[in-house]
Amino acid sequence: MNNSRELVATFVGAVIGGVAGFLFFTERGRGLRRQIEPALEDFSREFTSLRNAVQEAAGVAGEGWTLLNDALDEGVKAPARYPARPAPPARW
Repeated sequence: MNNSRELVATFVGAVIGGVAGFLFFTERGRGLRRQIEPALEDFSREFTSLRNAVQEAAGVAGEGWTLLNDALDEGVKAPARYPARPAPPARW
């Protein structure tokens, strides 16, 4: 089992190294990298925008839940955490 994991890790490392070498050390790789970089920057910008929108929506939803809870709890006394138990019946 350990030998197969080591073999897979070696293979994955070799593939990643080969791709990095192609992209950084060959003329065709540099050209491909120049074509990919603007798309990756656009994707990064869109992803950041989406993340900000989700965070803002989560904040608004949290405020909404707070307002709803406050509206529903108005005038209602919170139940006791540990309500008093009735005394056990006498066993005489």
